[in-house]
Order: sequence, then structure tokens, then C-alpha cells
Amino acid sequence: MKFRALSEARWILGILGGCWLASMALSPAVSLVFAALLLFSLYFFRDPERQPPRDEALAVSPADGLVVEVKETAENEFINQRVKRVAIFLSVFDVHVNRAPIAGEITHSKAMTGRYLDARNPASSEVNERRTWAIRGKDVTIVVRQITGAIARRICAWKQIGDLVERGERFGMIRFGSRTEVDLPLETEILVKPGERVRGGETPIGRLGAKQP
Repeated sequence: MKFRALSEARWILGILGGCWLASMALSPAVSLVFAALLLFSLYFFRDPERQPPRDEALAVSPADGLVVEVKETAENEFINQRVKRVAIFLSVFDVHVNRAPIAGEITHSKAMTGRYLDARNPASSEVNERRTWAIRGKDVTIVVRQITGAIARRICAWKQIGDLVERGERFGMIRFGSRTEVDLPLETEILVKPGERVRGGETPIGRLGAKQP
């Protein structure tokens, strides 16, 4: 799984690499442009190792980026109950690998077609192309939503229903700028606020509370 992100870029890197080599003979100035694009693509598809905190009651961020929204709302796609939602915006400069906030079993994974609004727009959660995941842990079930943006047009799923994941384990990525949301039980103590930056698989975003009935 470590090099899965880079494998998602193989055709992009192949095209840019070929153009770079060809342009070196034709136009050194143009070759610099392709070299810059090639280096940026390698940077974008990076996948650093992350270490979640030892306290298993802490749900970790599913993505790198900027927290743009923390609110209580209704989750109507899978668990059908009110939740505390943390929304994270990923710019093209953030790591785009998504990680499991808790350890557990993937019980739901569904893709939905839609639009490509700017991922900073709260409406993107409902109308953009997206994939919704549910992870059933020991005491709770949480929902993670991968949402495309104005630039991002591809959601990559690396796991499937029935798979077990560890907290902080990679389960997919979104190519280029996007949004990732996580829906936590109402009793969760939220540990982040809008304007804060988080690191996927590492930054605690909530302390899970009492057991669900």
C-alpha cells in the first residue's frame, strides 16, 4: 500500500516523462516546463508515513489539509442519525492519501456521481461526485466521505466492504484539490476547529465517548 499513491500517477508520470525527454532535444526552455510538471506530480503523489497517537479513544484525521467546518448535522446516507461532522479541505499542495480515523471493519463503500463545485463550498458535500465509507469499530461506527472538487476528478478506492483497517491505515486517495469529511457520534469531544491544519492518520480530531446503544 505504501507505493499505491505513486502507482495512481503512473500514466501521468509516463506522459510527462516522455514529453520532457522529447522536448530536451527540441527546446530546452520547454523541457524546463515539463520537468517542473514532472517534479510537481511526484510531490503531489507523495505518501509519507504517519504514526497515530497511542490513545485508541482518539479518532485521527482522515486527511491532510485545512479544517473548514465543524458542525452538528444529520447523516442520511448510511447511519441515518445526527452526527458531529468535521470537514477538511485539501489543496493541491496537501498529501491526498486518505486514512482510517478508527480501527474497524469497512461496512459500507458507495460512489455517487455529481458535480464539481469548489470543495471549499459546503454544498459540495451534497452535490459533488463522492464516495461514502462506513467503518464499524469496537464501540462506534463512523462515516468518511471523499468529495471531488473543481480540480479533483478522480476518487481512488483501495479497500472494499469487509476489509479490516487499522487506525491511520490508507484506504484511498483523491487526485488533486478536494474535500474529506468525517461524521462522528454526537457524544464525541471534537478536538479541532475551523482554520486549523491537520495531518491524516496523525492529528487527533475527536475523543470518542460512551458506547452507542
